[in-house]
Amino acid sequence: MANDKKEGRTAKEIEDYTAEIPSDAYLWTAFGVMGISLTFKLMQKNNLALFIGQWAAPILLMGVYNKIVKVEGSD
Repeated sequence: MANDKKEGRTAKEIEDYTAEIPSDAYLWTAFGVMGISLTFKLMQKNNLALFIGQWAAPILLMGVYNKIVKVEGSD
């Protein structure tokens, strides 16, 4: 049975735009965020360190999604 589901126009436009971003950018951004978080932790700004440190996982997840779309396509 064929997959009848199609991407929406908004998702397609976002994918077209983000496909231009190199995959390494997500990795280095996540590392940068972890470094910033460590800096805040060392400055004893624990709440800010935790808040910013939690950005790494979603950034890496966006990178994985971006890579899948680049390799497999969206539709």
